[in-house]
This record gives sequence, structure tokens and C-alpha cells, in this order.
Amino acid sequence: MIMRAVLALIAGAITSLAFAPFDLYLIALLTPAALFLLLRGFSVKQASTLGWLFGLGFFGAGVSWVYVSIHTYGHTPAPLAALLTLAFCAALALLFLIQCWVYQKYFSRSHQAIGFAVIWLLFEWLRSWFLTGFPWLYLGYVSIDTPIAPLASLGGVWLSSAVIIGISLSLAYAIDTKSKRAIAIPLAISALALITSYVTPKNWTKESGELIPIAIMQPNIPQLTKWNSNYLEGIINTYYQLTEPLLGNKVIIWPETAIPSLYANVADVLAPLVHKQASFGGSIISGVPSKVKDKDHPLGRRIHNSIYNLTQNTVYHKQRLVPFGEYIPLQENFRDLFNFLNIPDFTFSRPKTAQQPLLKVGGYQYSTAICYEIAYPELVRKYSRTADLILTLSNDTWFSHSIGPDQHFQIARMRAIENGRWLVRSANNGISAIVNPQGEVVKMAPRYQSAILEGVVQPMQGLTPYQRIGQWPIIGLYFLVLSFALIANRKNLRLLHNVMNADKARQKQAK
Repeated sequence: MIMRAVLALIAGAITSLAFAPFDLYLIALLTPAALFLLLRGFSVKQASTLGWLFGLGFFGAGVSWVYVSIHTYGHTPAPLAALLTLAFCAALALLFLIQCWVYQKYFSRSHQAIGFAVIWLLFEWLRSWFLTGFPWLYLGYVSIDTPIAPLASLGGVWLSSAVIIGISLSLAYAIDTKSKRAIAIPLAISALALITSYVTPKNWTKESGELIPIAIMQPNIPQLTKWNSNYLEGIINTYYQLTEPLLGNKVIIWPETAIPSLYANVADVLAPLVHKQASFGGSIISGVPSKVKDKDHPLGRRIHNSIYNLTQNTVYHKQRLVPFGEYIPLQENFRDLFNFLNIPDFTFSRPKTAQQPLLKVGGYQYSTAICYEIAYPELVRKYSRTADLILTLSNDTWFSHSIGPDQHFQIARMRAIENGRWLVRSANNGISAIVNPQGEVVKMAPRYQSAILEGVVQPMQGLTPYQRIGQWPIIGLYFLVLSFALIANRKNLRLLHNVMNADKARQKQAK
């Protein structure tokens, strides 16, 4: 048990090497198989423990960047920040505990590999919505720079994950059964995935309109000074200095919360720059907090993390907020505890209405996602169906030089493939980039320095198969296969009980 526990922890931890920035994607084929084999012959309780240890390694290594924001920018002492990060990862690891408990209790007697694979996939889906969701580290993301990347246009990251876990568990099945014939299964899945990717159209969507010239601003404002009001005037001056040489018939894009003040407080200061850009027929888009009066809200107002098209006064408010980053769950009940832990008092709110209009920029419509929102496949799909392109603003300065920004950008590239749209990303210190509908990076600004990235993007219209049908067909297929595996296991269990009862009867008769 001790040896398997260590191996489960290591297997979970090295899975992060399959994702950006390491991109050792073949590891994603090995570690789920390793966990499956480690569970063999163990009790439900033991399997649950191994699942939790795998999850602790998986999230402990994969989302270690949480420590940076808590310690460096949250000013929490290092030991306490490490403890909070460990607690966060340990809580997320409970999902793997439950996943392995369900598998070992109900699916470990017959069609084990199928049961394990589908449960894994359903728990990835569960993480997209449970308790507002943590849609990070899906196995499908590792396919972004592989020949099977086009599969995401057919079934989203869900289909990509299904292919990877299918290959992994069929390999495990071949190893477990020591059958030479069984090795044909992963080979067949791989061949089918490659052939399907090859014949999948490169462009499901079509060009619609003229090329849009854009200029992405990456100001590299230090996070430690950004929210200090003493620096606000200097930050605005920085944007003026960087933007004025770019004014013209183009779309100038500033990152998330570029101006660290409520929009109403800075609108007059920004007005000369905005009016001048509007006179050229161009646009300025910026992330900036905003305040909306709401008599139904306990505080009488909502503070939003927003994207403004400053030249046309159109706005989008962020819908998926980061727990403990942009808002504090049950804040009123645990304020004393949060003060003790030195967690800042954030008051961002979700918009009152779930459905918002697309951001209008010139004669085009932009699907917008602020930072964390780009990780939600269905949210981006919903807003991209009639959009001309996808715009995502971020401030990954919170995570410094950790692996977090690379994972975040990898996720954003997957959204471009799923929706057949050009994707534009502006981030305070990177990764700022232009991505084409195939998820390929067309241009990227140098990271961790002030930079301006200029280029053009092509508006697109039309629907990919994933945009058209969404997640439910493939999620429904998961449940269908799971039901088949459950029925097979129950039959196997009844057969086992019948054999045991017959054996007891023979022993009793012999006596």
C-alpha cells in the first residue's frame, strides 16, 4: 500500500508535465493508465486513498501557481500561503477520491477500463460547473499541438479528452490482460482519431468582412503597485503614451482591469484620447471595473469586472468570478477569518442578467471572455455562435513567472479551434497573442516586458459542429456507456454471488 501510495502521488504530479509549458503530451497517455493499474486488487477504501493521493499530486503540481498570488500579491506569510495552497489542492483532490470510490465500488468487476475511462471524463465535466466550476487541466488540452487538435471542432475539449483517456485505458487494459490482441485497441483508437482529424475540414467557418487591424497593448504594470491609488495617474499616463502613436482606423486593445479604478471616475480623463481615436474611425477596448446601481442587491450596487469599448460605450461584465480572487464566498459570515489570513476584501459581483449582448466594435460583434472565463467551454461557445471573433483580456501578472499563464493560454487556444474563430488575447505582462481558428499562434508579444503587438484578424461567421450541437451529445454518450458498464458489473456481481452460494451449498452438503 505504501509503495502504491507513493506511485499514485508521483503519477498525479508528473501529469502536469503533459500540459503547457512542458508539452510532454505523451505523459497524459500514461498516468491515467498508471492510476487504473494501481487500483487493481484493492478495497474501496484503499482505492479512494490512492485516488486522493493522485489528485493531490495532480493539482499540487498543476495549480501550484495559486501560491504566487496568495503569497506574493496577497501578502500572506510564506508558511501560511503554502498551507492555504495545500488545503486548496487537497480539497480539489477529493474529486479524485470520489471518482476512484465510485469506480472501485461499482465498476471494478467487469469492463473495468471502460468504467474507469468514462468516470474520469464525467468528473472532468463535473469540474466545469460544480460549485461554479474549476475547468482546468482537462486532458484534452494536451492535444493542442498534436495531429488530433482538429477534433476539438467536432466535440470540443470533451472529445479530445475522450480520445486521450480512451488510448490510455486501452493501453492499461492490454498491459493488465497481457493480451497481444488487446494492443490493437489503442492502435485502432489512435488510427481512427488521426484519420478523422485528417479528413476534418480545416475551416468550418467562413470569412465575413474585411481584415481588422488591431494593436494589442501589453503595458507590464507591476502588480504590487497597480492597485495603489497613488500610482493611478502614472498608469493612465502610461496608457496615453503607449496609445497616442497608434491612433488611427484600428482597434486598440488594453488588458483586463487596465485602469485600476471605476470607469465613472476616469471617464473624463480618458475622454480626449477616446474622442481622438473615434475621429479616426477606430476603437479603444479596455478592461476597467464599473459600478451599476441595483436596489435588489444587499449593498445597493454591483461592482463588475468589465470590458468597455470606450469609443462606442458598449460594455460586457464578467460572469464567472474567481472564488477568493474576485469575490469571497460567504464573505459576511467569515470576514474575521479572512482578515486574519490577510485576504483582500473584494466586492466584484456577477451581472444581474445571465445573457448579455455581444460587444459591438465598429460593424462587428466580439465574443468576450475576461481572464478565467476563457476556461469555460460552454460559456465561450454560447457567446461565439454569432460573433465575428473572440476577445479575451487577462492579467496573469497575479501568477508571475509560474506555469499558470502558459496553461491559461493553452486553454484559450483550444477555444479558437472549438469555435472556428480568430482569438485575440491581451494580457498585462503576457501572454498577448493573435491565434487563428486552427489554434495556431500567428503572433505573440515578448513576455514580462512592455510591448505592443500589431496585426490583423479576419472576422468569421458560421458554426463548427461543436458550436452547433454543444456538449450534450458527447456527455449523453458518456452516461450511456456508463450505464452499460454498470449493468455489466451488476450481472457480474450476481453471477459471483450465485457461484459463492453454490459453493457454500456444496460445502454444507459435504459436511
